[in-house]
Amino acid sequence: MGIIIYRDHLWGQHIGQQALTAWIDHLFEVVALPHIGLTTWSGNQRMMALSQRIGMREEARVRQVRYWQGHYYDSVKYGVLRDEWLALRKE
Repeated sequence: MGIIIYRDHLWGQHIGQQALTAWIDHLFEVVALPHIGLTTWSGNQRMMALSQRIGMREEARVRQVRYWQGHYYDSVKYGVLRDEWLALRKE
């Protein structure tokens, strides 16, 4: 799944956060998964911040594996355990 908000006047309104939170809620409700994760790249600072803001933890980083516009970037993996997510949602 990817989150893309094409219209920049809608950025900063937490639409991506609402979508990702709803998706994770849905997955944990419907599927007996112990863990949900996502992968982004270090050039996507907004997605990295969003992942941390909703309670995901950085679990892995593969350094300099993406090349874009003359620069190398890291692949960054975030995840959350079911128990952690449910505890966060009760707060």
